[in-house]
Amino acid sequence: MNQELDYAEMLEIPVNTVNVVKKKSFFKRKQAVQPAPQPEELKEMVVESVNERVGAYVYAEDLSDAPKPEKVKFRRKVSDAAAALKDKGGKVLFIEAVAIGLIAIAIFITNVFMPTSAINTFLGLFTGTANAEAEPTYSELKLSAVVSDFSDAEVFVSDSGVISFTAEGSVYPVYGGTVSRVYEEDGGLYTVEIAHTSNFTSVITGLTHAYYDVNTKLAANLPMGYSDGTSEVRVSLYNGGELLNCFTLMDEVPVWVS
Repeated sequence: MNQELDYAEMLEIPVNTVNVVKKKSFFKRKQAVQPAPQPEELKEMVVESVNERVGAYVYAEDLSDAPKPEKVKFRRKVSDAAAALKDKGGKVLFIEAVAIGLIAIAIFITNVFMPTSAINTFLGLFTGTANAEAEPTYSELKLSAVVSDFSDAEVFVSDSGVISFTAEGSVYPVYGGTVSRVYEEDGGLYTVEIAHTSNFTSVITGLTHAYYDVNTKLAANLPMGYSDGTSEVRVSLYNGGELLNCFTLMDEVPVWVS
């Protein structure tokens, strides 16, 4: 029994039961023998004695595994935070959309009622409208001769403003620009239309050869075609589709008449 008690103390656990074996004594005592306790009573006495000795060291403890934290609660918190962020992001997007709408309305109003306002000028730097407004007029452009300085061609200008000559040699544009149209006429001669500005254009007819295709940029000092001298070459200047006759020739160079 002492071994079982010592083992119970080592484990530091309360004793609930114990097996008791009563051995018969080989010697009889002369004094009056008291009745021996019954096995059940002796069991209870032993249990109480053991519990009293180890009671100060024993405490109830749940030795089962600690419950794991509930992931559902964590996910719920994360989902709540995500929902809060989503709501906040939605509010920010709504505010930005309203701000963009107000800016668009303000720009539209200034375009209609104040086309020369500072904001329209600033936006024009990115849209190209400012450059269009600053584009020079045809009378501000310095024109060039349509034939080479070394050519012997005689160049004329009619009362209607058409420049013409008949001679073999290269043909030049009156000003730099972009080829807007090239087509061949009856007899194999070519006509070339050149856009110098958005409004100012020129049309050259009677070319034996046209050197460039549409959208090609031209310079005034480089030839754009050739004439073999068998047909008359004619050069007409237009502003907004209207034929111009407000210039004269000085040494075969067109000069605007003020």
